Amino acid sequence: MNIPSETYSNNGSEIAIIGLAGRFPGAKNLEEFWHNLQNGVESISFFSDEELLAAGVDPALITNPNYVKANAVLEDAELFDAAFFGFNPRDAEMTDPQHRIFLECAWEALENAGYNSETYNGSIGVFAGSNLSGYLLNIYFNQNIRNSIDEHQLTIAADKDYLATRTSYKLNLTGPSYAVQTACSSSLVAVHLACQSLLNGECDIALVGGVSVNASRKAGYLYKEGGIKSPDGHCRAFDAKAQGTVSGEGVGIVVLKRLEDTLSDGDFIHAVIKGSAINNDGSNKVSYTAPRIEGQAKVIKTAQVVAEVEPETITYIEAHGTGTCLGDPIEIAALTQAFQSSTKNQNFCAIGSLKTNIGHLDAAAGVAGLIKTVLALKHKHIPPSLHFEEPNPQIDFANSPFYVNNKLSEWKADKHPRRAGVSSFGIGGTNAHVILEEAPFFATKESISRPWHLLAISAKTPTALESTTTNLANYLAQHPQINLADVAYTLQVGRRNFNHRRVLLCQNIPDAIKTLTAPDKQGIFSNCSEARNHPIVFMFPGQGAQYVNMGRELYETESIFRQQVDDCCEFLEARLKLNLKDIIYPPTLGTTTEQLQQTSLTQPALFVIEYALAKLWMSWGVHPQAMIGHSIGEYVAACISGVFYLEEALTLVAIRGQLMQNLEPGSMLSVSISAQEIQPMLDSELSLAASNAPSLCVVSGATNAIEILQNKLTEQGIDCRRLHTSHAFHSQMMEPILELFVQHVRKVNLKPPQIPFVSNVTGTWITAEQATDPDYWTKHLRQAVLFNEGIAELLQQPERIFLEVGPGRTLTTLAKRQLASQTMVLTSLRHPQEQVSDVAFLLNTLSRLWLAGLPINWAGFYAREQRRHIPLPTYPFERQRYWIEANSETGLSTISPKSLGKKPNITDWFYIPSWKQSTPIELFQAIEKNTCWLIFIDDYGVGDAVAKQLQQQSQNVIKVSIGEKFTQIEKYTYTINPQQKNDYDALFEELQKQSLIPNAIAKRAGWHIAHFWSITPNDTLPTFENCQKLGFWSLLYLTQALGKQNISDSLKLKIVTNNLYNVIGDEKLCPEKATILGACKVIPKEYPNIHCSLIDVIIPTAQISDKFAKYLIREVTTQQTENIVAYRGHYRWIPTFENVRLDENIPGKAKLKKAGVYLITGGLGGIGLVLAEHLAKTVQAKLILIGRKGLPERSQWQQWLETHDRQDSVSRKIQKMLALEKLGSEIEIKSADVANYEEMQVAISETLEKFGQINGVIHAAGIAGGGIIQLKTEDVANSVLASKVKGTLVLEQILKFKHITLDFLVLCSSQSSILSEFGQVDYCAANAFLDVYANYRASQCDEFTVSINWDTWQEVGMAVETTLPEQLKLQREEEIKKGILPQEGAEAFNRILLSGLPRVVVSTQDFQQVIEQNNSFNYIDQDLSLLSETSETNSAQFRHPRPNLANAYVAPRNEVEQTLADIWQQFLGIDKVGIHDNFFELAGDSIITIQIVAKANQLGLKLTSQQMFLHQTIAELVIAANLNETKQNDSKDGEVYLTPTQDRAEKYTPSDFPRANLNQQDLDKLFAKINRLSEKKA
Repeated sequence: MNIPSETYSNNGSEIAIIGLAGRFPGAKNLEEFWHNLQNGVESISFFSDEELLAAGVDPALITNPNYVKANAVLEDAELFDAAFFGFNPRDAEMTDPQHRIFLECAWEALENAGYNSETYNGSIGVFAGSNLSGYLLNIYFNQNIRNSIDEHQLTIAADKDYLATRTSYKLNLTGPSYAVQTACSSSLVAVHLACQSLLNGECDIALVGGVSVNASRKAGYLYKEGGIKSPDGHCRAFDAKAQGTVSGEGVGIVVLKRLEDTLSDGDFIHAVIKGSAINNDGSNKVSYTAPRIEGQAKVIKTAQVVAEVEPETITYIEAHGTGTCLGDPIEIAALTQAFQSSTKNQNFCAIGSLKTNIGHLDAAAGVAGLIKTVLALKHKHIPPSLHFEEPNPQIDFANSPFYVNNKLSEWKADKHPRRAGVSSFGIGGTNAHVILEEAPFFATKESISRPWHLLAISAKTPTALESTTTNLANYLAQHPQINLADVAYTLQVGRRNFNHRRVLLCQNIPDAIKTLTAPDKQGIFSNCSEARNHPIVFMFPGQGAQYVNMGRELYETESIFRQQVDDCCEFLEARLKLNLKDIIYPPTLGTTTEQLQQTSLTQPALFVIEYALAKLWMSWGVHPQAMIGHSIGEYVAACISGVFYLEEALTLVAIRGQLMQNLEPGSMLSVSISAQEIQPMLDSELSLAASNAPSLCVVSGATNAIEILQNKLTEQGIDCRRLHTSHAFHSQMMEPILELFVQHVRKVNLKPPQIPFVSNVTGTWITAEQATDPDYWTKHLRQAVLFNEGIAELLQQPERIFLEVGPGRTLTTLAKRQLASQTMVLTSLRHPQEQVSDVAFLLNTLSRLWLAGLPINWAGFYAREQRRHIPLPTYPFERQRYWIEANSETGLSTISPKSLGKKPNITDWFYIPSWKQSTPIELFQAIEKNTCWLIFIDDYGVGDAVAKQLQQQSQNVIKVSIGEKFTQIEKYTYTINPQQKNDYDALFEELQKQSLIPNAIAKRAGWHIAHFWSITPNDTLPTFENCQKLGFWSLLYLTQALGKQNISDSLKLKIVTNNLYNVIGDEKLCPEKATILGACKVIPKEYPNIHCSLIDVIIPTAQISDKFAKYLIREVTTQQTENIVAYRGHYRWIPTFENVRLDENIPGKAKLKKAGVYLITGGLGGIGLVLAEHLAKTVQAKLILIGRKGLPERSQWQQWLETHDRQDSVSRKIQKMLALEKLGSEIEIKSADVANYEEMQVAISETLEKFGQINGVIHAAGIAGGGIIQLKTEDVANSVLASKVKGTLVLEQILKFKHITLDFLVLCSSQSSILSEFGQVDYCAANAFLDVYANYRASQCDEFTVSINWDTWQEVGMAVETTLPEQLKLQREEEIKKGILPQEGAEAFNRILLSGLPRVVVSTQDFQQVIEQNNSFNYIDQDLSLLSETSETNSAQFRHPRPNLANAYVAPRNEVEQTLADIWQQFLGIDKVGIHDNFFELAGDSIITIQIVAKANQLGLKLTSQQMFLHQTIAELVIAANLNETKQNDSKDGEVYLTPTQDRAEKYTPSDFPRANLNQQDLDKLFAKINRLSEKKA
């Protein structure tokens, strides 16, 4: 622990600076920065005319005598490691370089502090300032680039507002995050605000800084007399010749933490902030931009008072020091006023200004001065302030406390620590001052450490890994006195784990350097593996593996291992009549070997060591997902799994060993054939004792019988050997003790296993019934050990890692006999003949697990040590140039898409579905004749009536009816089995043969599909399964079959249903059909060429009339925009949503009861827990929380919290449960699948038994959907549908069966059922069901039922948890910011309960506008400027090198491949795309997919989004989509296949766009661009 010496006095409000990072003119890092400072280097760049001309500066400006050709430039500001931060090249180019550089430095600063934001338990905030983005103008001045990107994306990429939040997002920081904009003082004001945030407990660590980078890399400035800029490019602060400053660039970041926390956490402290203050000058001054003495003096004095330091103890001031005639005298006057209020001493305090070295960094100036001062405190030297020769005559230094320090000076300290003040004053009057003190001198209490250390390093690429290795070796060589244990600790806890990994074991610094620099890399292990939780299997060996001193070095160094061994041995002492520890670890080697072979001691000794090892592994974060033991080893597995308490297991193991010890001796024989092959050779005196491997078994029995068998086998040439055992275990010779043993087992309270393990008796997973049956454990003692079968069972799940937890490698050897070569099998303790350190052996295994990608709990690893976070080399970014130069020849024009904001008043968030009568269908334009129709005919005559009328109108009609299998009945008439996916494929293959596929009939008016299979009789409720078969699944299979046909022409898909919508209030609703809405709404999002609409009708009770059929004919044959229509009688209705105001005083009957009983499914999920907390707070409810996984037993909560990370998902839930109990609630947690009738019946029955009633149910269970329709499988979709759809039906059944009357049933639906999202067909369907079910139940019974279509929530829910492509993440982040906060959601829930409405949409934005924006495909009417294509020459300038892929580059081989490669290159911003390069590995995503498909279709390559998702390389795509053939056909007949947008835009001509000055070719390009603007669809 760090203990400050007595000379440092603390008041409890100090803030430590624990990390630093910066890049400044002439300095790529802080080491170079300090070198320049102490050597008095001026880092201002002076440009030649040639350089300025090349940079695009106007020649007339260059020749202007007032043009100063100087600036302090940050080198390599154009470079950025885009891949590291997950930017694709196009996004990297768009992003303001200030954001990019700040992001890299933020990463470096956090690493310099020794923290990994992913694993740090506290909250990390970001406080930052930056300049106005000149780079945004660079983009705006490039019209081609500007017009190819979304305006909203551009704003996020370049606006100052997003600097801090982007950093928080990319680094996954959850503390306060805001941009600070007070001009020149921004970054020092940010420091003050961060200090306050830390002291207020808003965050535990703060990243604070500023950045300033100009868009013009080489440019001077015009000098104006009286301005702030210098006439000669030099800054002469406080000097008589001072005439101003010069602009500079740079970035600086400090990492702050409460001092008291740093002392306990072992942080490296660079300096301490004693106090800080900010204020503003107000208006009592010459002008807005002028400084004011009183304002500055007050902020300085306030900071001193806050810091509780006397001015005379401050011996250096880093001044704002701009070197202006007005500013310098005012600043010194203000300082003097502040100091002389407490001291009259003169010339004791040095003063300087960093601006004399690097110019004025504007928003970064304050933090740059702070970092300079911190470095001076660390090095105990004050660097010179440059260009000071003679004082400004308006400054009376002689009678002030100050003198200008113009040479490098030793910073001497007397009785006080070295202290300094740092000032920063912003234009506009915001002043900041910070008091710094040198880091306290620590009397460091040296912590014990292991004799071996694990150095773990990783990187995102192989080359970065090499750089990391070299950098670490160099650093260790330069710092030979560094503590190696702290180095290892910092690398483990203070760095992210990337896929390319390297590890080495070493004992000291020279050892580490030697290994790191060895040319052959001997002693270093490397691997490339994704970080993931591989399932770990613990294997516990049985008798025969033991040896004296097994794990002795671990006992001496690992306190957790030692504690477990001590506790076990102490408990066993009474039963064994000796201390087992003395047998395992005797004072003299070999003295107890014979004793340890006695069965009565062997078995307890093995159990103790294996149990202690397991606990040690688990404390390091290596937890088993499955286990297997060999004989006595299964007792360890059972104990770890919770079948026995430890004391019970120890007692049984000791009794078992003693009972066996007292039996008649016998023998055992290992035989190299399978268990099946040995069986015929066994008689009544011999038993199969173990099936160990496919060709290895053990026979057990009387010694003479074993000898006979051994001789027989030897004669047959079968390898066998006698084992060194005293008894014939697992044979008939064990039978005398079975009854005695089972009596002891019956005394134990056996419990069901909590962690699965494989049974020796059955060779498969043990069941709860077996584990809790005492007779099982006698069978286990007597019957054969089926280890071979057990390993085979475990191998059913791939990617398991097998870890032998016990002495030696017996089980490892056996397991390897049937494992695949790539399966990892590891051991924990050395074999007795291996002469290596136990610690080194175990750490080597730990390193192998880490190399394989397993997360290690390093906090647990160091739980008994006091280690320190120390500065080490940071990540070696591999930076490339991403820069857009300004194109001054192009003017500005803008596109202003509508942005929807969050409504401030919750009252305005509520909408209810409504229907309005629409324009009569007769007024719509009819579709031309000669159309081809594919009609899926229902069994009730509706589809058939429509088909007949279409035929009468000379339309081409193909009919498909429901049958057993695909069959052609007659020409144009078929049957298919709706459940057989292949039947749909067969149908389209047959139509292809007859040239009836859309692309083959492109010259006809169109191709239409009408689907009537969801029509059912009014008087019969169809089954749920039948509705899915004929509705949801039929549409999905149909669409998937279409997707395979390479159809790029426009299709219209009309779905006709009945009894689906509650329009006029008397419908007999069928909610089971509602899932079809998911397909109807999402299909057009994923297949832009398919226009999908649904028509809901009420079928006449009599025969289908001609009039009814004509209405349907008009509906399916008319061009109209609505995608949902309902017919009730002769009236046509369309849906809408009306805003209803639900204020907090809404009248209504209260539905919540004090101490009421409420069941919440999905109760351990985000929204479920929010509503549970609301019920606990408001009515102290009794809560039954249903979750699929549940939580550990209540008695194990405290242990879980002590042994797991605070941010672990289970830990967070346990903490929430405890909080709910504190609010007065009684909590019951039930582990049940809401879609499983039996499990839910048990849960509800137990609830009724305990509480007697259930007052309300909140159905919040749900699984996020994901995956495009083309790849959607039944299993995946059903898993999404199960919780919401089947779960609701299960709840209905049980509530009815139990005669439970509810005060309310709340169904948690989502806006996705209305808006629908790309890749969410199943999730949309599930929520649509909830909506219709709520209306159905409201019409069936008096119990209040409501479906709530929730908007996105900010901190919980699916939107927060769903993984998105990188390009969509920031946009999703912006949307989430407009989402519902937990407290707002609880309030909305409360108001909806009072309202009594059956369905309510909660939208924080204007929902009608949200719907319009979501449904809008037509961007033509927006105020667009000319969207011209970027020329090949221009676009090539903005491409970047091909990333480091696993496959080699293979160039396109023909014209089609080259065309596709060009398109990919254009949209991905990559220079060379090979034909085998994977689209998604190139950072492609769904947005770019849509853009590429639109471009390809424009060029005549028939391509669909589905094909892009299925075939992810150019080579695969060309073959799968027959693109070579397409291209040849196009060149023959000249047909052009239109994109959907072009198809809709055929009626437009250039004259429709007078402002754009378009020709026809430009217009074609315009519509290709518009297709790209459709990215919001995705």
